[in-house]
Amino acid sequence: MREAFRHPDGLCRCPWCGTDPVYMAYHDEEWGVPERDSRALFEKLLLDGFQAGLAWITILRKRDNFRRAFDGFEPEVIVRYGPEKVAALMADAGIVRNRAKIEGAILSARAYLELREKGVDFSAFLWESVGGETFVRRPLVPSDIPGETAESRLLSKRLKAAGFKFCGPTIVYAAMQACGLVDDHLVDCHRARPG
Repeated sequence: MREAFRHPDGLCRCPWCGTDPVYMAYHDEEWGVPERDSRALFEKLLLDGFQAGLAWITILRKRDNFRRAFDGFEPEVIVRYGPEKVAALMADAGIVRNRAKIEGAILSARAYLELREKGVDFSAFLWESVGGETFVRRPLVPSDIPGETAESRLLSKRLKAAGFKFCGPTIVYAAMQACGLVDDHLVDCHRARPG
Protein backbone atom coordinates (compact mmCIF):
# COMPACT_ATOMS: atom_id res chain seq x y z
CA MET A 1 0.00 0.00 0.00
CA ARG A 2 1.33 3.42 -0.94
CA GLU A 3 1.47 6.00 1.80
CA ALA A 4 1.60 9.50 0.33
CA PHE A 5 -0.96 11.55 2.24
CA ARG A 6 -3.66 13.49 0.36
CA HIS A 7 -4.18 16.93 1.90
CA PRO A 8 -7.31 19.09 1.81
CA ASP A 9 -5.73 21.09 -1.05
CA GLY A 10 -5.89 17.90 -3.13
CA LEU A 11 -2.11 17.34 -3.24
CA CYS A 12 -0.44 14.14 -2.10
CA ARG A 13 2.60 14.75 0.08
CA CYS A 14 5.10 12.63 1.95
CA PRO A 15 3.44 11.87 5.30
CA TRP A 16 6.27 13.23 7.45
CA CYS A 17 5.18 16.82 6.85
CA GLY A 18 1.68 16.21 8.21
CA THR A 19 -0.65 19.20 7.97
CA ASP A 20 1.56 21.80 9.64
CA PRO A 21 1.71 24.75 7.18
CA VAL A 22 5.40 25.42 7.96
CA TYR A 23 6.31 21.78 7.37
CA MET A 24 4.17 21.54 4.22
CA ALA A 25 5.84 24.64 2.74
CA TYR A 26 9.28 23.21 3.55
CA HIS A 27 8.29 19.91 1.91
CA ASP A 28 6.89 21.63 -1.19
CA GLU A 29 9.55 24.30 -1.70
CA GLU A 30 12.85 23.07 -0.26
CA TRP A 31 13.19 19.39 0.62
CA GLY A 32 14.86 17.56 -2.26
CA VAL A 33 15.40 20.76 -4.27
CA PRO A 34 19.02 21.01 -5.48
CA GLU A 35 20.99 23.70 -3.64
CA ARG A 36 24.31 24.75 -5.18
CA ASP A 37 25.18 27.82 -3.14
CA SER A 38 28.06 27.02 -0.77
CA ARG A 39 26.92 29.32 2.04
CA ALA A 40 23.35 27.96 1.90
CA LEU A 41 24.72 24.40 1.95
CA PHE A 42 26.85 25.27 4.97
CA GLU A 43 23.77 26.65 6.75
CA LYS A 44 21.75 23.52 6.05
CA LEU A 45 24.54 21.24 7.27
CA LEU A 46 24.86 23.21 10.52
CA LEU A 47 21.09 23.24 11.06
CA ASP A 48 20.96 19.48 10.55
CA GLY A 49 23.71 19.19 13.17
CA PHE A 50 21.64 21.26 15.60
CA GLN A 51 18.67 19.01 14.86
CA ALA A 52 20.43 15.87 16.15
CA GLY A 53 18.18 14.37 18.81
CA LEU A 54 15.31 16.77 18.05
CA ALA A 55 12.43 16.92 15.60
CA TRP A 56 13.24 18.81 12.39
CA ILE A 57 10.14 20.99 12.84
CA THR A 58 11.77 22.37 16.01
CA ILE A 59 14.72 23.62 13.97
CA LEU A 60 12.52 24.80 11.13
CA ARG A 61 10.47 26.97 13.48
CA LYS A 62 13.68 28.44 14.93
CA ARG A 63 15.49 28.85 11.61
CA ASP A 64 15.05 32.64 11.42
CA ASN A 65 16.32 32.93 14.99
CA PHE A 66 19.33 30.80 14.07
CA ARG A 67 20.04 33.00 11.05
CA ARG A 68 19.92 36.11 13.24
CA ALA A 69 21.98 34.59 16.06
CA PHE A 70 24.60 33.10 13.70
CA ASP A 71 25.02 36.21 11.53
CA GLY A 72 23.41 34.72 8.45
CA PHE A 73 25.61 31.63 8.74
CA GLU A 74 28.54 33.51 7.23
CA PRO A 75 31.57 31.32 7.98
CA GLU A 76 33.90 34.35 7.97
CA VAL A 77 31.93 35.82 10.90
CA ILE A 78 31.25 32.59 12.80
CA VAL A 79 34.93 31.62 12.83
CA ARG A 80 35.69 34.74 14.90
CA TYR A 81 33.21 33.89 17.68
CA GLY A 82 34.85 33.97 21.09
CA PRO A 83 33.69 33.15 24.62
CA GLU A 84 31.41 36.21 24.87
CA LYS A 85 29.53 35.29 21.70
CA VAL A 86 29.25 31.66 22.80
CA ALA A 87 27.81 32.86 26.13
CA ALA A 88 25.33 35.09 24.27
CA LEU A 89 24.26 32.16 22.10
CA MET A 90 23.86 29.97 25.18
CA ALA A 91 21.51 32.62 26.61
CA ASP A 92 19.46 32.93 23.39
CA ALA A 93 16.13 31.13 23.93
CA GLY A 94 15.35 31.48 20.22
CA ILE A 95 17.84 28.79 19.24
CA VAL A 96 18.90 25.35 20.47
CA ARG A 97 21.24 26.12 23.35
CA ASN A 98 23.75 23.32 23.24
CA ARG A 99 27.34 24.33 23.92
CA ALA A 100 28.89 21.41 22.04
CA LYS A 101 26.80 22.18 18.93
CA ILE A 102 27.56 25.91 19.12
CA GLU A 103 31.28 25.27 19.48
CA GLY A 104 31.00 22.66 16.72
CA ALA A 105 29.53 25.31 14.41
CA ILE A 106 32.58 27.50 15.02
CA LEU A 107 34.93 24.62 14.23
CA SER A 108 32.89 23.79 11.13
CA ALA A 109 33.20 27.40 9.97
CA ARG A 110 36.97 27.07 10.32
CA ALA A 111 36.89 23.82 8.31
CA TYR A 112 34.78 25.50 5.60
CA LEU A 113 37.28 28.38 5.30
CA GLU A 114 40.25 26.01 5.31
CA LEU A 115 38.73 24.12 2.38
CA ARG A 116 38.26 27.38 0.53
CA GLU A 117 41.87 28.40 1.24
CA LYS A 118 42.91 25.12 -0.41
CA GLY A 119 40.85 26.02 -3.46
CA VAL A 120 38.04 23.58 -2.65
CA ASP A 121 34.53 24.88 -3.24
CA PHE A 122 32.18 23.59 -0.52
CA SER A 123 29.34 23.02 -2.99
CA ALA A 124 31.58 20.94 -5.26
CA PHE A 125 32.90 19.07 -2.20
CA LEU A 126 29.37 18.00 -1.23
CA TRP A 127 27.98 17.39 -4.72
CA GLU A 128 30.94 15.17 -5.59
CA SER A 129 29.42 12.57 -3.25
CA VAL A 130 26.55 12.03 -5.73
CA GLY A 131 28.50 12.57 -8.94
CA GLY A 132 27.27 16.14 -9.30
CA GLU A 133 23.63 15.23 -9.92
CA THR A 134 20.67 14.63 -7.62
CA PHE A 135 20.32 10.97 -6.74
CA VAL A 136 16.61 10.26 -7.26
CA ARG A 137 15.02 7.48 -5.27
CA ARG A 138 11.30 6.84 -5.52
CA PRO A 139 10.32 4.98 -2.34
CA LEU A 140 6.84 3.51 -2.16
CA VAL A 141 6.53 3.91 1.61
CA PRO A 142 8.42 5.91 4.27
CA SER A 143 10.07 2.75 5.60
CA ASP A 144 11.86 2.43 2.23
CA ILE A 145 13.83 5.61 2.99
CA PRO A 146 17.16 4.80 4.69
CA GLY A 147 18.53 6.70 7.65
CA GLU A 148 21.99 6.66 6.08
CA THR A 149 23.63 5.32 2.95
CA ALA A 150 27.10 4.35 1.73
CA GLU A 151 27.31 7.84 0.19
CA SER A 152 26.39 9.59 3.44
CA ARG A 153 28.89 7.46 5.36
CA LEU A 154 31.66 8.38 2.91
CA LEU A 155 30.72 12.07 2.88
CA SER A 156 30.57 12.03 6.69
CA LYS A 157 34.12 10.65 6.83
CA ARG A 158 35.33 13.30 4.37
CA LEU A 159 33.65 16.11 6.33
CA LYS A 160 35.08 14.87 9.63
CA ALA A 161 38.54 14.56 8.08
CA ALA A 162 38.24 18.18 6.94
CA GLY A 163 37.39 19.27 10.50
CA PHE A 164 33.59 19.58 10.42
CA LYS A 165 31.62 18.67 13.54
CA PHE A 166 28.18 17.10 14.08
CA CYS A 167 28.29 15.42 10.71
CA GLY A 168 27.69 11.74 11.35
CA PRO A 169 26.23 9.68 8.50
CA THR A 170 22.60 10.11 9.63
CA ILE A 171 22.95 13.89 9.98
CA VAL A 172 24.73 14.00 6.62
CA TYR A 173 21.99 11.98 4.94
CA ALA A 174 19.35 14.36 6.31
CA ALA A 175 21.41 17.26 4.93
CA MET A 176 21.73 15.51 1.57
CA GLN A 177 17.93 15.27 1.45
CA ALA A 178 17.49 18.88 2.59
CA CYS A 179 19.94 20.13 -0.06
CA GLY A 180 18.61 18.06 -2.92
CA LEU A 181 21.68 15.86 -3.30
CA VAL A 182 19.12 13.12 -2.75
CA ASP A 183 15.44 13.27 -3.70
CA ASP A 184 13.46 10.85 -1.54
CA HIS A 185 9.91 12.06 -2.22
CA LEU A 186 7.54 9.11 -2.23
CA VAL A 187 6.47 7.93 -5.67
CA ASP A 188 2.90 9.23 -5.17
CA CYS A 189 4.00 12.61 -3.78
CA HIS A 190 3.21 15.60 -5.98
CA ARG A 191 6.87 16.66 -5.67
CA ALA A 192 8.18 13.40 -7.12
CA ARG A 193 10.10 14.07 -10.31
CA PRO A 194 10.66 11.30 -12.82
CA GLY A 195 13.71 9.37 -11.71
